[in-house]
Amino acid sequence: MCDANQSNVEEFILLGFPNMSMVKIQFFFSILSLYVIIVSMNTLLVVLVAKSRQLELPMFFFLQNLSLADIFLTTNTVPKMLQVILWEAVTISFSECVAQFYFHSVAGIVECFLLTVMSYDRYVAIHNPLRYVSIMDLKHRLHLALWCWLLGFLVMAMEMFFIWNLKFCGLNTIDFFFCDFAPLLELSTSDTSMVILEDFIFSIPVIILPFVFIIVTYILIINTVLKISSMSGKKKAFSTCSSHLIIVCIYYGTLIVVYVVPSNGTHVNKFMSLLYILVTPLFNPIIYSLRNHEIKSEILKIIKREK
Repeated sequence: MCDANQSNVEEFILLGFPNMSMVKIQFFFSILSLYVIIVSMNTLLVVLVAKSRQLELPMFFFLQNLSLADIFLTTNTVPKMLQVILWEAVTISFSECVAQFYFHSVAGIVECFLLTVMSYDRYVAIHNPLRYVSIMDLKHRLHLALWCWLLGFLVMAMEMFFIWNLKFCGLNTIDFFFCDFAPLLELSTSDTSMVILEDFIFSIPVIILPFVFIIVTYILIINTVLKISSMSGKKKAFSTCSSHLIIVCIYYGTLIVVYVVPSNGTHVNKFMSLLYILVTPLFNPIIYSLRNHEIKSEILKIIKREK
């Protein structure tokens, strides 16, 4: 309970980037432009995979889900961020703040699971190419994708039980541009040790084990590729995995920088978080579009059709 001279916090104030008032207009339009590009490119990928027969392979189905998760991640965070940049400080209700944190975390968890499933998909494609399509049939891939989304919502629902029961009294200023885990805990007047422990425990099946699974999968993939006799066969096999491997490195690299590397100050953490929210969702469609012949072919068809 809050003290007699304190009241329960019903809304928070997001400070955003208070020291950037001189360049806030330029910063606002930079973030807005990136957001429009991210949503447009990921939406294009979703539509391409849905409509093109050439992109009916399981790999593109999972890429479609990854693009949906990227749209979900940025749309949950960026519109409020733009408001914070423009007005320099905005209020957000307690329930809206908790909801933003919940859906932000769900999108991150879903991406972790999807990248894990995509590594399994690449392993099946390399290890058993003749039976790849039959193993990864529509029913199997639907089940895998559905479990990625369901586990994302369920895991965070369990974690939110602890977050929701935290007490916030008096202080309500968040020196950040969205409601993330660490800024929320800093304002809580409750004992947060159990929440931190519970968050660490959940990170094992959500982040650590999927990452280990991806590493093991790629060790098996490399071992299988090295057994291919022809150089052209090896090159083709590696090329089918390269896009996914680059995205895994970018995604987990930003996760480690943002949430594992020791804090270097609030302002540094803000810009590190921008990597996770904007850079990864921007690179995913670019990397797959530039490195995948089928997607490039479909995009060129659309351009020619428009001309």
